[in-house]
Formats: sequence, C-alpha cells, structure tokens
Amino acid sequence: MDKCLELLRKYWGYDGLRGIQREIIDSICSGRDTLGLMPTGGGKSITFQVPALLCEGVCIVITPLIALMKDQVGHLRERGIKAEAIYSGMTRSDVLTTLENAIFGGVKILYVSPERLSSELFIKKLSHMKVSFITVDEAHCISQWGYDFRPSYLKIVDIRRIHPTAPILALTATATPKVVDDIQNRLGFKEKNVFRMSFERKNLAYIVKKVSDKEREVLRLLGETDGSAIVYVRSRKRTKEISQMLNQAGMSSTFYNAGLEDAIRTTRQKEWQEDKVRIMVATNAFGMGIDKPDVRLVIHFDCPDSIEAYFQEAGRAGRDGNPSRAVLLFDGNDKSKLKRRISETFPDKDDIRQVYEHLAYFYQIAMGSGGGCRFEFNIDKFCMYFHHFPIPVNSALKILSRAGYIEYENDRENMAQLTMLLRREDLYRLEGLDEHENAVVIALLRNYGGLFSDYCYIDESLIAMQAGISKEDTYGILKDLSRRRILHFIPRKQIPHVKYTQSRVEADLLVFSKDIYDDRKKEYEERINSIINYAENNDICRSRQLLRYFGEERSVDCDQCDVCINHNMEAPTNFELSNAEEEIMRLLADGCQHSVSELAAIRMDSSVLNETIEYMISEEKVFVRDGMISL
Repeated sequence: MDKCLELLRKYWGYDGLRGIQREIIDSICSGRDTLGLMPTGGGKSITFQVPALLCEGVCIVITPLIALMKDQVGHLRERGIKAEAIYSGMTRSDVLTTLENAIFGGVKILYVSPERLSSELFIKKLSHMKVSFITVDEAHCISQWGYDFRPSYLKIVDIRRIHPTAPILALTATATPKVVDDIQNRLGFKEKNVFRMSFERKNLAYIVKKVSDKEREVLRLLGETDGSAIVYVRSRKRTKEISQMLNQAGMSSTFYNAGLEDAIRTTRQKEWQEDKVRIMVATNAFGMGIDKPDVRLVIHFDCPDSIEAYFQEAGRAGRDGNPSRAVLLFDGNDKSKLKRRISETFPDKDDIRQVYEHLAYFYQIAMGSGGGCRFEFNIDKFCMYFHHFPIPVNSALKILSRAGYIEYENDRENMAQLTMLLRREDLYRLEGLDEHENAVVIALLRNYGGLFSDYCYIDESLIAMQAGISKEDTYGILKDLSRRRILHFIPRKQIPHVKYTQSRVEADLLVFSKDIYDDRKKEYEERINSIINYAENNDICRSRQLLRYFGEERSVDCDQCDVCINHNMEAPTNFELSNAEEEIMRLLADGCQHSVSELAAIRMDSSVLNETIEYMISEEKVFVRDGMISL
C-alpha cells in the first residue's frame, strides 16, 4: 500500500480515493501548480488534507468560510491532525500564538481568511514558516469574471512572492472555461494545469416549476418529500415569513440569514444538521461549507442571479448519492426582477457621477482637496439627504472604488441591528424608564418602521443625536434595554467608511474604463440572461443545459428533470385544456377574488391546471396578485 492510501485509511477510514482526487494529490505533491474542478460533494478537502500530511512543512489553506474553517479544524483535531485557523475576531495574542506554533512545527494545516493575508503580523511570521503548498478554496472568488469576486483574494499573489517555490492548489466547484483561465493567470500559475471532474449529478433531478402561487407550491413539495430540505429565498424578511408559514402548516422549520447573531446562526445550523429541525429557510448566506449528505430537496423560492450560484446551492441536495431534487420556482415576475438587478448593480455612469458629487457635498469636500481623508459613512442618512436608493448607491460607490477615486467599505452585515421584544401596546404601558431611556425608545420608533416584526438596521449616531445624549450613553442604554428583554440590540461590528484616495475632481472628468464598467456589466448581463434562459428553456434537458454552461459538451439526457419527463409524457389535449378553463371561469363567475389555492379543489391533473392558468394569465383572461386570482 502506498503512503497516500495508508494515511487515508489511518485518519479518514477510507479504502480508496475517488474521481480525480489521486491525480490532484500526485500533481501537488510533485510541486506543480494545480487547479481542481470538483462539484459540490466531490471530496475537495481530501485533495489538500492528505498531501498536507505527505509533504514537509505547513499547508496554508485560504478560505472565506469561517464556519467551515472551525468545522474542519475541529474534525482534523479529532483525527489527531495538527490544524489551526486564523480569522477575524481572534485576539492578537491568540493569532501570534497560532503563527508561532506554525513556525516551530506545531501546525500541519493552517486555515486563513483572505482578509488576514495583508496583515503586517501575518506577512512577517509567514516569511519564517516552512510552507509545503498553498491551497486556495473557492478559487473562483479571485476572478473578476466570476459570480462571487472578492478583492481580498487578489492578495494571494503577494504571499506567493514570500514563498515562490511553494506550489498553489486552487479548488472550486463552479467555474466557466473563461474563469478557469482567469484563476490560473491571477494566481500566477507557472503552467496551465487543470483537472476536471464531471459536474454531472446522476442522482439529482433539476426541476423548474412555473407556478402562480409559490407558497402553495412550497407546501406541496415539502409535503410530498421526506427528509431534510433547504428553501432558498432572496430577502431576510422572507426567511422568517416562509419559516413561520411552514411551522403553522405543521412542518418543522427554522430560518437563517446574515442579519442574525453568530451564536443564533450557529445554533440553528446545528439543529438542522442534527435533524432536530427538518427544513432550513435561508438566504444565500447559508450553505457554503455545509456538509450534510442527506438533503433530499432544495427549493429556490426566488431565482438566483447566475447559474453558478444556482448550481452550487442546488448541489447541496443528495450528496449521499441517493435520489434528490432541486426545484426552481419561476413566475411571471421573476424575469423582470432579474433584469432590474442589472441597473441596480451597474447604475448609469451619469448617476455614478452624481453620487460622487453628492458625496463631496455630504462631507463638504472642496474641488482639488480631500485626498487621503477618511470619513464614517452612513448610507441611509446619505440616501435620505439626497433622495437616492441604497442599492444603486452602494453599487455606484463600489464602481468608484474600483476606478480608484475612493476606498469604500460598507458591509451592511456589520451595521447595528435592533428589534422590539415587547408588543407595541406593552411598550407604551411600560413603566420604569428614565428620561434618557424614554428618549432613545422614542427616537427608535420615530425613525424605523417594522421594529416590532423583525430586525432593522439602525444608526446609533442618529438615535443619540435625536435623544440628546452621547453615542456612548446611547450604546449603554441599548445594551441595558436588551439585557432587560425590552428589545434585542446587536451592536455594529465595524464602522463603514469612505476614504478619498485622490483629491476631488470634476464629476464630468471621472473615467470608468472598459474593464471597470462596460466589460463587467456585459458579463453580469450575460449571467442574468443565462439563468433566465435556463428557466424558460423547456426543450433541452436541465442537466445538459447546466453542464454545457460549464463547458461539458458531451452529455446525455438525464430522464428525470421536468423537461425530460414532459418529453416522455403526452401533452394535455385541447379538450383537457378547454375543460380546465371552463372550470376556472365557473369558479370566478361570482366576480370576486379567490385564493389560487382554491383551484386545487378542481379535480384534474395539476400539470393541466397549471398550464391552463399560465395561458389565461398570458392572454389576460385572469389576473393573479398576492396569491389571489380574479377576472
């Protein structure tokens, strides 16, 4: 038995490698820069964990997933492997201890978040380490043509200069041919070297459901499916709403989004993974690094903005190899919503110039000055002053940042959040608040709607100003009210800021180069159009559409997606469609609005019913809004 299989059996209990794992391990152990393309559940971690034990020195693993870091470090330690992680939130003392251990041989695998790569302490200590190789997980994040570009990944090339002989192992589950080339170029591969594993998932049925009532369809799909499930939605508010709907229907559900506290997210994820909760309703903040093999169903309530995102999220179903489904719900509004994201992500250039101009007014920056100045930035206050909307402003500032005029950091996940724990009437009857506490509560209610139903982002400075007290006192009052269970306050994690990297110029003189704006906008439009075409294409097998997008031309029909099944079934006859239309018109003859769910009472095949409804909507014979149908 060779050393590789010996380690695999000793630490993981496996008798053999699978897919392209052996090829990748042999390549990186021979010192070659290597890119591995492996679908979700393909066993990426083995391809760097095994060679890390085979090679002398420490393996640096760069990943953006802190939860995954902690999870994998825990599992490796349980197996007796020396593993550590460095991520945001650690004290300087803990970071220093971890780095020193890596220098003196006490660490075999060191996980690092990409943001840590540029820290002075890390760079200084890295130069003293013996590095076996550098692993870049989620490698598509380095490509500006990828769907999840992260600027911090560009720092990876800098650490290669410190250890020029250490090879790079790049791993990803989602990359088009263009992104594959870009990853290798940006990571400074000495030569092109790619290993591809087919992205085909024979046990996973991809299904697109064109429906008029998504909530009803979610209930139906989950009701007919046993086992664990994920429902993906786009907004945080909807995670809570859909979860409540499922619980009211007697289904075990919880929800997850980036606005929840870390401890709450961790608890809910654990409950779901341990099958204490069957259904997880979540935004795309949930899932990367989640290793739950028995997910039987993934539903996309809202359509993602790229095939890459859809493929990765859908791929969390059926990792144990058993039959599973990934269902995308698509209605008449989804296409227009997706198209609208293009203008929100890439505002008109004149609108970007106006945001730049208003930013100068906001901070009172004179022409020719401001270079090097750094300011706290409150996007809600800015939008209120100048009558902008937050999403396009955020996009405009990011484009200005890429163009080099400013540095912009404004992750809304870091902002303070708050929700009321008491009902409105109970709050008004509450006694025992002092003058300052009462002023803070009044300022909250005046400025933010929805505090009694969900978490809202708040500006502590604005509350302090309106309450007539200092920011420090406001913070203390909010913490105390939270301790007394009157409200729940999540303090901000870091201060959003804008820094002028050069002095203010005339807005008309701003230049947005082709690669900064036009090329990226075109790429984003193509991704949006690709997911729309996927949802609307009812002629080509879903699996073949996805595989071709990722460059796999040789594929066969899956015989289990909605397209294949429809091809194998007889289409509804004109008589069936006409009969269904008559039944629907009979229901609506009273001139009243009816719930779409009432149509389920019509005794006929659901595919005939759905096709008839879609036809009647397109011909404007009926109208559907908020789950209600009418003439």
